[in-house]
Amino acid sequence: MKIIILTPMDIEREKVLNALARIPNLNATYEVIVSGIGRESTAKAMMQLPPHDVCILIGFAAVVGKTTHLPDYLQLGKPIEITNASLYGYEGGLFENGAPILAEPKLGLPCLASLTSDKFVRTTDLAEKTVVNMEDYTFMYLKKPQDFIVRIISDFLPHETEIDFFEEVKAIDFLEGVMAVDVIMKATNT
Repeated sequence: MKIIILTPMDIEREKVLNALARIPNLNATYEVIVSGIGRESTAKAMMQLPPHDVCILIGFAAVVGKTTHLPDYLQLGKPIEITNASLYGYEGGLFENGAPILAEPKLGLPCLASLTSDKFVRTTDLAEKTVVNMEDYTFMYLKKPQDFIVRIISDFLPHETEIDFFEEVKAIDFLEGVMAVDVIMKATNT
């Protein structure tokens, strides 16, 4: 089985490759491709993918809420699956008037709703446990039924102090999320 893992950034690609290298006897063949950040980059990457059986978007996730108020399964570095994606604050272009897109969960991970926006999102009025990003809606719009999204929690919104994102995510490991993917690939192959 050929699996493409799409990551918005190079740092996510490196973390996926690092996790794959530590899993003995992988249950599929994986190719990791950097799509670039944002809706248009995601769309262009998905339209140019080589042949594959499943495509999975794996990347960091900013979650609305304070870490002290969120459950253990929504702490820094924890994997989640996106099963509900909406477009937020978009002004014209490829995918206007984005109604929520729903998908069935595939992994048994906690499932969250995701808002995609390429504009600054004021997070104070968003529901706690909402993911905010720039890619999920486009991926959900273009994906095949077997494809899915795994996000790794990287930060919490609204930021109470200014953060250096790349410093914040240095220690985050994608192993738990990538292992959840590989386990489901084994179940799919049998």
